[in-house]
Amino acid sequence: MAEMNSAGAAPVKHRLLWLDALRGIALIAMATYHFSWDLEFFGYLAPGTSTEGFLRLYARIIASSFLFLAGFSLVLAHYPQLKLQAFLKRLAVIVAAALAISTATWWFVPDGWIFFGILHSIATASVIGLLFLRLPPLVTLVAAGGAIALPNLWRSEIFDTPWFWFTGLSQTVPRSNDFVPLLPWLGALLCGIALARILRDRGAFAALAKLPAGPGWLRWGGRHSLIVYLLHQPLLFALVYLVSQVLPPAKPDPALTYIRSCESGCLAEGSNLQLCQRFCSCTLDQLQQQSLLEPLQSGAILPSQDDRILKLASECTTTSQ
Repeated sequence: MAEMNSAGAAPVKHRLLWLDALRGIALIAMATYHFSWDLEFFGYLAPGTSTEGFLRLYARIIASSFLFLAGFSLVLAHYPQLKLQAFLKRLAVIVAAALAISTATWWFVPDGWIFFGILHSIATASVIGLLFLRLPPLVTLVAAGGAIALPNLWRSEIFDTPWFWFTGLSQTVPRSNDFVPLLPWLGALLCGIALARILRDRGAFAALAKLPAGPGWLRWGGRHSLIVYLLHQPLLFALVYLVSQVLPPAKPDPALTYIRSCESGCLAEGSNLQLCQRFCSCTLDQLQQQSLLEPLQSGAILPSQDDRILKLASECTTTSQ
């Protein structure tokens, strides 16, 4: 980061080492969350554990921190002068990594593939963030507030198409193992831009450069955050898989597993808890009576393609309402 010296002549370089440490902390937090997801995937945790309650909030805080730090770093690297070649090079790397993740998950987990995850969001939001680098921080903060509020106040079926899922304004989107839409997450990046501009305009970076930097291994992870991000989940997944071969998890109650999964999906679609409980209880009874629960959970039948499933779901929808 370039700061003017006391004579106002030549710029002085200040690297904020603690910023690398913060990225490292964010990576550790993400790894712990993904570890809980892996434990759930292999059956050590109940279905829905990683997407409900504290862990759901934890995941949102982690995503917000990455986008906030991306916005903060955007100011350090490209204000007041945009280094276009460096920006495009970094953007190309992030986009390539995002496409690699989309391709891999499409192949291995097509029912939950990542079509717009954290890397997709960072890349898109960073391009938009360039428009705010030279604007007054107050304007950027207002825009950030609007980005955060809009998807909570208004959504439309107009955006219920694959081309617009990324906006965050769709009423329904398909299941994804990592969905970080542009809205409201753009707001976190804009907040990072606004804070960095405020600090820079006040000449605070020289003092901030003297803050404790944290241990070297943490800063190393922060400086190589993309590599760590791409490698940590495959390694954790492989580790839990190996453990599962030696100490397999106890088999869960099929009925309890179905109820938790059904209610989680129902709530995600915007229905209230009481309605979801009635609907899921009704469908469970029907599935058990028709001996469809086991083939449904094993994947032998697909709910969207089986007339029996569609019929009982329709009947239970009417009954629960």
